[in-house]
Amino acid sequence: MVQSYLEGVGWGLEQLQEARSELRDVSHALKKAGLESSQNAEGVKSLERLREVSVNHCQLLAAVSNLPRLYSVRSMVLETERLVESRRLLEAHARLMDLERWQDDILWQLHGAPGTTGSVLSIEDQELVAKYFSGVGQLVDALGKELWAVVSSALALARQNPTPFVSAVRIVEREEALDRALLEERGGSGSNSRPLPPGRPRCWRACFFQVLEEAVSARFRSVSYLHTRGPGLAGHLSALQHATMADLGTVRHLLEHCVPPRYRLTGAYLRASHRCLQAHLAQVSSWDLESGEIFAVLNWVLHIYNSPDMMGHPELVADIEKEALGPLISTEGLEQLQSKYVQSVRKSVSEWMHKALQVELQDWQRDQEPDTDHEGFYQTSLPTIITQMLEENARVALMIGESLRDQTIQMGLYEMENLLNRFREALVEFGKEHRRNLSSNKNKFYLHYLLASISNCIILKKSTESLQQQQSSRSAGQFSRTPPNPLAALDRAVRRACRLVMDQLLLDLQPFLPGLLTRPWLVQGDPTPKLCHVLERHLELYGRVRPPCRQRLQEEAQWLMVVEYVRALMQKRLVCRGAEERRQLAQQMVQDDQLFREILHGLEGDGSVPEVNPLALLPVLADFIRLKDPSMLTLEVSGLAAKYPDISEEHVSVLLDVRGDVSRDIRGAVLDLLEQSAPPLPAGYRPIFTDILVPPSTMAFCLPTAKCA
Repeated sequence: MVQSYLEGVGWGLEQLQEARSELRDVSHALKKAGLESSQNAEGVKSLERLREVSVNHCQLLAAVSNLPRLYSVRSMVLETERLVESRRLLEAHARLMDLERWQDDILWQLHGAPGTTGSVLSIEDQELVAKYFSGVGQLVDALGKELWAVVSSALALARQNPTPFVSAVRIVEREEALDRALLEERGGSGSNSRPLPPGRPRCWRACFFQVLEEAVSARFRSVSYLHTRGPGLAGHLSALQHATMADLGTVRHLLEHCVPPRYRLTGAYLRASHRCLQAHLAQVSSWDLESGEIFAVLNWVLHIYNSPDMMGHPELVADIEKEALGPLISTEGLEQLQSKYVQSVRKSVSEWMHKALQVELQDWQRDQEPDTDHEGFYQTSLPTIITQMLEENARVALMIGESLRDQTIQMGLYEMENLLNRFREALVEFGKEHRRNLSSNKNKFYLHYLLASISNCIILKKSTESLQQQQSSRSAGQFSRTPPNPLAALDRAVRRACRLVMDQLLLDLQPFLPGLLTRPWLVQGDPTPKLCHVLERHLELYGRVRPPCRQRLQEEAQWLMVVEYVRALMQKRLVCRGAEERRQLAQQMVQDDQLFREILHGLEGDGSVPEVNPLALLPVLADFIRLKDPSMLTLEVSGLAAKYPDISEEHVSVLLDVRGDVSRDIRGAVLDLLEQSAPPLPAGYRPIFTDILVPPSTMAFCLPTAKCA
């Protein structure tokens, strides 16, 4: 192993010796070459003068070759100017390209061709060339101006003579091809790369589309606020539709054939028109528009613009799908417009409702009966005006969309509720005014107009229910405000009107009620026929009210008559002196009941008899008074309390007094029984005795009235 190591070391030493020897030889060779190079440098210096002469010769040769061009630059500029002015654009552009090529060649020759030792072009030389060729830059501007004038008037030219437009497109394509070739040839960054000519790249194709869009927008910039206000806005939008479609037809059928297919000129015009319309409609939407103007804008944007008569035209569908234009007005903008529309309509509706209510109040003062419809029911113009107005607004809003229809209906219901609240207040004031003028008999048809008001409310209720049914189910919960409740306001107004009608009935009955259940009545029965006459006259008028309020008024009149009859009994105007008077009293009460039933017989035919018929009370009270055996009164009172659980001890006590034959013991037993039984009022039971107050009994030993007061 040691011997192997030693052999390896020896071999390495031999290699090192050989390398040192070779390095020594190379070093001697380099020194020899250096000496020879130093000797040749003196000979190269003698060739420097020859190089300078060669460079000067090249420059002189370039100057001599460019002299004809340089002398002809002025004349070519003038000639090109004349060609531009006469709109011989293709010839002018060809001369311009020659001038630019000469300018570029001269600059490059002055700069120095690749491989030469020429220096970079000085600033003075650049300024000199730019000054000499200054007319070329002006020609470019003039040609561009004429070119864009042709492009901007392309629509008019297409219908008359499209040749200038075709020439403009050819020039644009030439320039685009030249830009592309120069960028490919001179796009490098090396020191020997040829620089781009001044003003390159021009990008005239992009300018072409920009000028086209500016030409489209010029149609909209000329429209002012005054030209499109009021009814003129709809006509303006219609003119926009026809003008846009006419332009698109020209572009598609004429101009599209004058440009390369890659231009997709129809799509470009669509984009430009769409953007201009967006800006124009945004300006229009910012104006203080009335409801009719807002409707015209919404209808045009949502329906006309995308219809087959405009952008939905079969020939344009493919281009529109490629462009993906988007909406004319954003979703937020549409919501704001719809909100402005609803507010404008609400203002108009509120004013019309106020006027309609004023007309209604004036009708109430007329000295004639209200008008009747084909069914003979009283009515005025109020419900017709309100119903037609709300339904018309809902129908018009539906032409825009269900959302706007729902908002309009919701607004109408709010205004209906406000109107009904004011209507109820007007009814209250109407009643107060009538009571103040009773002596003058000013409002002879007061009751008639109250009944007409009730019929009006029924018509408005049907209209309200119809509007609520028109609302889509998804509109529920969309509105942050408390939902309107016009039906509740209607019910309040109807109840107030019915109350006033009953007050008038009571007022007409009042002169005859004091004579009821008195001794003259017992002998002659005099006030009852008069009461029946008043009641019959009122019930006849109630027939002019639409159901179901007609039945409701008849029921209320029935209750009022029975309550007043029983109230007269409770006043103890007649206390029986014996069995004969009790028989006569009971008989007269039964006869009165028969008279009332004959008048009210129509209620049963209408299906309006209440669950507890108040007329059934009179025969029961008559039987109570007719009862011959006072000991049976306990049983009779228990039956009476079972039928009428609201009867009180005071009522029974008065009935016992009217009989005039009840002992203290029987009275105590009867009242104790009534106190112990006292059944609760069943569900749906309408109290009758609760409305009848028993007058307090006058004690013989009481102090004088003034002292008591």
